Amino acid sequence: MKGSHVFLCLLSLSCWLNLIPTAGNKIFHLGPCRVSMSTAEIRSGFTAIKANIQARDLIRTLSILSHPHSLHKVKSSDRCCITHHLFNFYVDKVFKHCKTEDSYVNRKISSIANSFLSMRRKLGQCHEQNKCMCGQESAEKFKQILANYEGLNVTSAAMKSLGELDILLDWMEKAH
Repeated sequence: MKGSHVFLCLLSLSCWLNLIPTAGNKIFHLGPCRVSMSTAEIRSGFTAIKANIQARDLIRTLSILSHPHSLHKVKSSDRCCITHHLFNFYVDKVFKHCKTEDSYVNRKISSIANSFLSMRRKLGQCHEQNKCMCGQESAEKFKQILANYEGLNVTSAAMKSLGELDILLDWMEKAH
């Protein structure tokens, strides 16, 4: 009997600790989904390589993420969906093609990619529970982002998308 009380206390404590975000994490409310993420950690890694990555971007007349209305004025009900699409986009397309000759930069990219992979899993769980519904507007906005990306060669598009990571982080924090 005494052992079961200890077990229940430990189980309760474990559940309670899982609800508390770890240091530096923020809880993002993406429509009906709530996910914990450390944008400070991602931003720190990105800031360390931003100048290097953006110097590789030779096409200054096009933007992947800030094309008019790409991320602006997204309805709160569509935030989960478009964020889910964007994390899939970065993991499946962008990070796979962002390799440099600089091992320090590659390690930072890998660290950011791992954070995105973790977020993608969290958003995927919400999506699987049908909480992350995709409306027509979010589908159109994401199609525009893909069209901007696919209009360039793979390496240029990946580097440009990585160089615009601060746009995504700013948008997420502003919506937070």
